[in-house]
Amino acid sequence: MNRLIDLTGKNAIVTGGSRGVGRAVALQLAQAGANVGIGFRSRSDDADAVVAECRALGVEAWAHGGDLSAPEEAEALFVRGDEQFDGLDLFIGNHGIWPVEDQPVAKLTDERWHRTIDINLHSMFYTCRAAASRLRDDGRIVLVSSTAGQRGEAFHGDYAATKGAMISLVKGFCIELAPRGITVNSVAPGWIDTEMSARAFAGGERERIARSIPIGRIATSEDVSGPIVFLCSELGRHVTGEILNVNGGAVLPG
Repeated sequence: MNRLIDLTGKNAIVTGGSRGVGRAVALQLAQAGANVGIGFRSRSDDADAVVAECRALGVEAWAHGGDLSAPEEAEALFVRGDEQFDGLDLFIGNHGIWPVEDQPVAKLTDERWHRTIDINLHSMFYTCRAAASRLRDDGRIVLVSSTAGQRGEAFHGDYAATKGAMISLVKGFCIELAPRGITVNSVAPGWIDTEMSARAFAGGERERIARSIPIGRIATSEDVSGPIVFLCSELGRHVTGEILNVNGGAVLPG
């Protein structure tokens, strides 16, 4: 059967792949025929379950745990890829945190600032650096940013700063890799119905947030993973340096 998106024989590494958007991306890549390596921080059982689901689709899959904010552990993820794959074609940088507690900049602690920067930004740099030296020509990089990286987010200045920096990294990185035919893009979700957002949805907030989105609902993980897989495919081969908003119209003026 012909596939509109066919990634048969491609090799992908997906970070944050044990749950949420990362899990959805890994499964959709596998459905399209790609072999998938999953990076995760601590949820080994969840990561193993995703690997089993991918293998059931007939592709090679593996998982590797580690703290990607440590440069040596970020490199170790890609060394594992060197051992498992005959080359790398796709890198999806999806890992990160969103500290749920509101903290105005005037009271933002050094501890939270540095933790968010380390996990969201330093780790993304380390993994992108490792991917760039390994990707085959005509490869793909897709980083998961956020609408917060474009419009800011009050009381979450640390998070918005990391996502804005990620967008700037995409803009420059795509020029560097363009001579090799490698595209670099970002997908910028709004609210997603994932475990990371669960606390923010408590006490009736889910309904209020859904009403604030023009399309009238909160995104699923699959709503975000589909555009990522598109950017990884031949359908997206002439798209680079772009920030694809996947937010139901949430950043449009009211």
